[in-house]
Amino acid sequence: MIKWITKLFSSTPKEENIDNMKKYLIVGLGNIGAEYVNTRHNIGFKVLDFLAKKEGLSFETVKLGALAEYKFKGRTFFLLKPNTYMNLSGKAVKYWMDKENIPLENILVITDDLNLSFGTIRIKPKGSDGGHNGLKNINLVLNTQNYTRYRFGISDQFKKGQQVDYVLGEWNAEEEAKLPERLEISAEIIKTFGTAGLENTMTAFNGK
Repeated sequence: MIKWITKLFSSTPKEENIDNMKKYLIVGLGNIGAEYVNTRHNIGFKVLDFLAKKEGLSFETVKLGALAEYKFKGRTFFLLKPNTYMNLSGKAVKYWMDKENIPLENILVITDDLNLSFGTIRIKPKGSDGGHNGLKNINLVLNTQNYTRYRFGISDQFKKGQQVDYVLGEWNAEEEAKLPERLEISAEIIKTFGTAGLENTMTAFNGK
């Protein structure tokens, strides 16, 4: 009886650990407000909105953001759109990471990138903020750069001094026409990250 009780209690942390490893925090970066909905800087929100609509999910207003829970192949994905505005994104990431006890390696942050041509996919396990205010704050709050980020290229086709207007501007007609295919791939990236791991995800999608 004593051995059985000891075994029962000693197995509990392991079971919890296994459950936590099947939980993923997918963070789409963006700014709240109707005026930002279709802007380049909000591609993180757009990707999560696309996946949610595709899978029939609804976002719920929660502390520091909007959250939808997506279950797929035994994994649970928490889709988070921070409502803190871009330059305070780290606060929401840290809160939900801690609340759901999600390991750092199971976090994926989706962001725009001026240094990549439109629609280019770049998935990396770590890296600098590259001048992106959202990543800068996440790095600061988490005190690490070692989390996976999916950078979605928005190109740098703007005149000198017009970077802010370009980033906060809406997609042009050509980009709008190509977005659905890119969003479909982005949804697959999220699912693959959780089911096949980072290395396989990078191999399958980087450069696509």
